[in-house]
Amino acid sequence: MVSVTRRITQIKQPRGGYIKPKEFTVINLDDNQQLHSDENEHGIIVGLAVDYLTRFSLGTPSKKAFEISIRGAININKLDYAKQLLDSIVGLDDKSIISACKLVGFDVVFRAGTIAYTRPAETIAPDEDTISNIRIMVDRSLSFFKEYGPAIKDGFSFEGGYTNLINTGDGDFLTETALWDFKVSKNAPTKNHTLQLLVYYLMGMNSIHKEFKNIKQLGIFNPRINKVYLFNLDNIPSEVITEVSSEVIGY
Repeated sequence: MVSVTRRITQIKQPRGGYIKPKEFTVINLDDNQQLHSDENEHGIIVGLAVDYLTRFSLGTPSKKAFEISIRGAININKLDYAKQLLDSIVGLDDKSIISACKLVGFDVVFRAGTIAYTRPAETIAPDEDTISNIRIMVDRSLSFFKEYGPAIKDGFSFEGGYTNLINTGDGDFLTETALWDFKVSKNAPTKNHTLQLLVYYLMGMNSIHKEFKNIKQLGIFNPRINKVYLFNLDNIPSEVITEVSSEVIGY
């Protein structure tokens, strides 16, 4: 059994993907802010920091927003240090952003095991440009939710929806009628990203979360390039739903 993202890498999709990325409607958002061209921390660290700080800024308690990080820290007996970092996250000031970057360094322990923890969280140290970029991308995310939100659920898992093929995986955000995934990338979504969203939706429909019954759209927001990608679920052929449910997820 594997995670959603790992399972998707094992799947040979039809040409162009089960849901072709080019079929998503693309909406450009403009905030007149430019990101710095260079960052000194890995894109995964930056992306997780943006994601979790957005959740925190929307009102999710910090312990819940950084829950995966805390679980990872527990697994390597770093809970005391993780708590210190968590307590210092109070907003979008420099210290909060630095602490967030260090804290998400523990995510990999929970998601991939202690063997994947190759860089101590203590050594993560975003520079001024990286801190500035994270702040801008969180601000963009908050502006996004003012237009497309509010978020009614974030950082959710799929209890009741897991199978013998997929036993882990967690989604980013739900609004009233859309399932959203955040991608902090310089590139447009790929067919793996769109399949991931579809799998999340189908697992959500089979989970304990009743909110999925109202979902009508799949969406991706990328605060790095400040673009929204939207797709109506009505446009998915029934045979695609059946095949992904059976062959990818294992229903």
